[in-house]
Parts: sequence; structure tokens; C-alpha cells
Amino acid sequence: MDYFIAEPNAVIVAAAIIGLTVGSFLNVVIYRLPIMVEQGWRRDCAELLEISSNANTERFDLILPPSRCPNCSHAITVLENIPIISYILLRGRCSACQHKISIRYPIIEFVSMLLSAIVAWKFGYGWPLLGALLLTWALLAASIIDLDHYLLPDHIVLPLLWLGILFNLFNVYVELELSVIGAMFGYLSLWSVYWVFKLFTGKEGMGYGDFKLLAALGAWLGWLALPGIIFLSSLVGAVIGVSLVMLKVQSQDKPIPFGPFLATAGWLHLIWGEHLIDLWF
Repeated sequence: MDYFIAEPNAVIVAAAIIGLTVGSFLNVVIYRLPIMVEQGWRRDCAELLEISSNANTERFDLILPPSRCPNCSHAITVLENIPIISYILLRGRCSACQHKISIRYPIIEFVSMLLSAIVAWKFGYGWPLLGALLLTWALLAASIIDLDHYLLPDHIVLPLLWLGILFNLFNVYVELELSVIGAMFGYLSLWSVYWVFKLFTGKEGMGYGDFKLLAALGAWLGWLALPGIIFLSSLVGAVIGVSLVMLKVQSQDKPIPFGPFLATAGWLHLIWGEHLIDLWF
């Protein structure tokens, strides 16, 4: 411990290595958690309707079954599962059937490593670093899932909210009062926008997961960060949305997930919050 306190660069390197390893696990979470959520919905519906469920009884969670090639079911060995390195050595293909492996896997591992190093550079050794890493990894996983499925799972967002309040019981990031008010205002602000928009247009402008995510960010960063998070995420989301429509990459009727913009703005406030709050106010 004394070594890490005396050597800030060692903390950054250690956080980067841990972030790289966690990034590999996040790939599992991003792929499996939406399937687990859907299976849970199906079981709940079958129970509510009092009908037999035809769902597969084989265990499927973040641990089992072991990772396999989706094309040939080849079991991924330990040596084939080394973050980034295995992808390079395998040249992006399955060792058994040569089926192409998505480049997204090493990209997510690299992003997790990079963000973890930045967080370690910002906070140094201590409890704030641990919490910031957990928040960073959760935001990264939630963002990719939202991009893929228009879903911000409660399995990630709700524990994140309570974890933020738990850390701020000890004033790690903000005072407890600011944390609790941030959680309340975070939820109610987007909840109000949702109902006003639906009242005037008859359409749903965003999902409930967005309310919960902003509440979680408010719990971690306090209510003073919320105006900046909302403004920055809305501005970037609008610019990207309009650009995609103008470039005909995406149709105007297709929704754009808001969660990644909220997560990005929240993470920027985690790292440079004091400067951004001074700027907004």
C-alpha cells in the first residue's frame, strides 16, 4: 500500500492492467445480460399467464456456460482469452473454424484499460479510485448494451444508484445530502420531461432506464452536476442524431439510445466535475 501511495505511476499501470482484464469480463456482461433479462421476462410472463414455459433449463448466467465460438461451439481456452493479445495472435479468427471474431471485443477491452488508467491518474490510490473504477466499468457496459438493445438493465443501473449513495455516506465524492437530492432530482427531471413530451406528442421520448441512470449519476456526483450532464448529453445527442439523419445513416423514425450520452457526460463530470460545474454556473 505504501508503495502505491509513493508511486502514482504504479497505480496507473495497475489500474490499466485490471481495467484490461475487467474489459474482457464486460464483453461477457454485454452479450449475456440482455439474454438473461429477456429470459427473466419470459419466465415472469409464463408465470403470470399460468402457462408452461418452454424456456431452456440449462444454466445461463455470467459464469456458465463457458465461453464458446458462436459458429462452431469451440470452447475458448485460457490462452485464447487473453485480452487483446489473443485477438492479435489469432488474427481475429476462431482457432477451430477460422470464423471471424468481432473487432469490438478488443476495442472494449482497450477502452476499459484506457478509462481505468485515466481514473487512476485522477484519483490516485484510495477508496475514491475503487468507486470511480466501478462506476466507469458499469457505465461502459450499460452504454454498449443500450446501443445494442435500447435497454439499460436494472441489474446494472439500480445497484449503481445505491452504491453511489453508499460511497457518499462517507463523503467520498460529495456530501450525503447532495447525493440523495441528486438521486431524486436525477430521476424526477427526466421523468417530468418524459411525461410532458408524451402529453403533447402522444409518443415516448425516452425509456425509464434513462431516468434511473441519471438518478444513479446524481447519487454519485450530487445534484450540482445534473444540469451540466443533461445539457452536455442533450447537446451531443442532438448533434449526432441530426448528423446521422442528414447523412442517411439512420432514418428519422428510428430512435437513438440516450443512455450512452448520459453515461459519457456523467463520466466527464466524474473526472473534471469541478471545472465543468464552474463552467455551467
